[in-house]
Amino acid sequence: MAAYLNDLYQALRGVNSTFLTEQHVPGADLTGKWIIITGSNNGVGFEAAKALAAMGPNMILACREPPAWELHPTEAVKQCQALSEAQGHSSTIEWWEIDMADFDSVEAFCERWIKCDRALDILCNNAGLASKSPAIMTKDGFQLVHQVGSHFESSWLQFVNFLSQVLLTLRLLPSLTRSVEPRIVCTTSCIHHLGVFDLDHFNGGPEMKGADYPNNKLYFQTWVTELQSRFLKHPEYRHITVNGVNPGFVSSDIWKAITTRKNFPTTILNYLLQYVAITPQQGSLAITHAATCPEFGPDPRKQGVGHPNGLGGGKYINRIWEAPAKWYCNDPDARSRVWIKLDEELHLREKGLLEILGL
Repeated sequence: MAAYLNDLYQALRGVNSTFLTEQHVPGADLTGKWIIITGSNNGVGFEAAKALAAMGPNMILACREPPAWELHPTEAVKQCQALSEAQGHSSTIEWWEIDMADFDSVEAFCERWIKCDRALDILCNNAGLASKSPAIMTKDGFQLVHQVGSHFESSWLQFVNFLSQVLLTLRLLPSLTRSVEPRIVCTTSCIHHLGVFDLDHFNGGPEMKGADYPNNKLYFQTWVTELQSRFLKHPEYRHITVNGVNPGFVSSDIWKAITTRKNFPTTILNYLLQYVAITPQQGSLAITHAATCPEFGPDPRKQGVGHPNGLGGGKYINRIWEAPAKWYCNDPDARSRVWIKLDEELHLREKGLLEILGL
């Protein structure tokens, strides 16, 4: 009972409506750097892209062809470009199509990037999809909530990213290693504290009774910690920092696909969105902060590079503050089991990823 109450407390801490300013998230000079940010035409991803664009980097907005209620990525590029130019930058900002519900699309995106022969400085794994059904399966045979991100029939409404983000990250590691201080920012969630660690139902199913969402968030945050642990064991990857961030409870257009469901409690949701939720701009600061601040940069005591006060990676960041992750994330056995399960589902060893990367 005590453990559950602690998990509930930690989850509720993530519903944080504290108003943040430039003093909290001052940003950095990113001139000349390259950033890839997935799901960057809508919600917190778009707001993060705009904030980062004003700092001067070159950016790839990695998005699918969106539904009608979302801003089209071509318009997102225009707005980001205008913000960049307004600050005196001449950055390259492009939309590259990627469908996170299709592993072939992820592979094609990565191949296109690797062929450009560039160092990647920041990867923001933010993409997510809203679905009207928790049972939708992707062409690769996984539940949508597990592979990409969807909402299920319960009160927990938030983004989730997992399988496709793992594949994207591992494919892009050779490019990240070429940067001096590369960072990987993964949009996880405070709801991972309510997840159940059940690898026998890793891909969800009726047995989970609607728990697919927090479970996947738990697995993702666990993987973030394990990935950083493995980075530190290999000199080639020790300078890479990966963290998971909770953007908070955000009011964004993502809810439009949810509230059309029959019997959905729209009155309760609308009340929460109006009086409890934060704006996408405020939620996006979790991403921009983790991507740019010295505090969550490489720890020179462990990684040999970075800012003197850097905390390193493998952290769970509640908006802009480090917070405890669920205990599984600090359990080497649990982390190893998630890593092995991902190898089985994504066929990482068959693809040569684990051997080539030495992870």
